[in-house]
Amino acid sequence: MNAAKPALVLLPGLLCDETVWRAQVRSFSGKAGVFVADYGDADSISLMAERALDAAPDRFALVGHSMGARVALEVMRMAPEKVERLALLDTGVHRVQSGEHEKRQRLVDLAQDEGMEALCNAWLPPMVHPKFREDDVFMRPLREMVTRFTPDLFARQIRALLTRPDTGPALDAIDCPVLVGVGRQDEWSPVRQHEDIFARIGGNAKMVVFEEAGHMAPYEAPQSVNAALSEWFSGMSVGGGR
Repeated sequence: MNAAKPALVLLPGLLCDETVWRAQVRSFSGKAGVFVADYGDADSISLMAERALDAAPDRFALVGHSMGARVALEVMRMAPEKVERLALLDTGVHRVQSGEHEKRQRLVDLAQDEGMEALCNAWLPPMVHPKFREDDVFMRPLREMVTRFTPDLFARQIRALLTRPDTGPALDAIDCPVLVGVGRQDEWSPVRQHEDIFARIGGNAKMVVFEEAGHMAPYEAPQSVNAALSEWFSGMSVGGGR
């Protein structure tokens, strides 16, 4: 990343890559050194955080989407001094819930038994606003993204989610500016879940709800997400210093 610009690190969610962030990369590349993390074959949130940190500069603004927001909170636990500001989008901070293992394992079994296309057909549509689900042009990049993963990589990411660490200590220790954002129609991580996160963080946080968007808000509502991130990112120092 360019040391003459402030740094922006983007952490993707489950079965996601730079496709979800393409509007943010396009919008911020002129004013920031933008990096989208690649977790590789990591099978724990901690290892994902380590890999993101290994590739990141000394100071940066950090945005996590979905599972990536959990990774972001692990980055905050490991190296809070590196993060100048934090954004958590379409996510949760709760521990593993009753029935979650079984629900996620059914998807892993589907991917292993019938392939990633079958998994994509079952998993992806509920992740977006209903108005997008039959829009082939809109959905095609997301489908291609999901099917680029393998059943093994999917199983590893599910293992990471099912063994996720407690986010409580990281949340309680946050002392940098925080943006909490969520799609209004996010069925997986609903608005009320983000209201709880916002209330827990307290005075340094701002919450934004992105209208006409589901769980993939950075992709579904790029203008709204970019506007919120631009306000949050303003004041970021060159080189990542305060």
